[in-house]
Amino acid sequence: MSRGGVARVSISIPPDLLKELDSMLKKVGYDRSRAIQIAIRNFLTEYKWVQESGDFSGALILLYDHKARGVEESLTDIQHAHGDIIVSTMHIHLDEDNCLEIVAVKGNSKSIKELAERMMNEKGVKQLKLTVIAK
Repeated sequence: MSRGGVARVSISIPPDLLKELDSMLKKVGYDRSRAIQIAIRNFLTEYKWVQESGDFSGALILLYDHKARGVEESLTDIQHAHGDIIVSTMHIHLDEDNCLEIVAVKGNSKSIKELAERMMNEKGVKQLKLTVIAK
């Protein structure tokens, strides 16, 4: 492995997966190297997040049934309790029953995890996805 520039590596991929990758790369205009670099960075960020403490930035994306009793008030209360890590919130009405909320966060990984867990445990929350970006 070289100290500067790039390092060349060899990987094994099932033929069907490679075919699907190449098809998608053609659509988005990336080459294989660029796609693998992106995938590795995402993989490393995800595992740093899981295993390390420290500061991270990211977004919680949640889908909830706004007709569920008390869900909006509970989510608002939770967000107020974590105001030190919440940078911004966007609320989107998807249809008569569903709302999408995007909560931008920046702070200690432990606090972000706690916020995500509290929000996910609220009755009426159907799905929550947490995406983090290493600083």
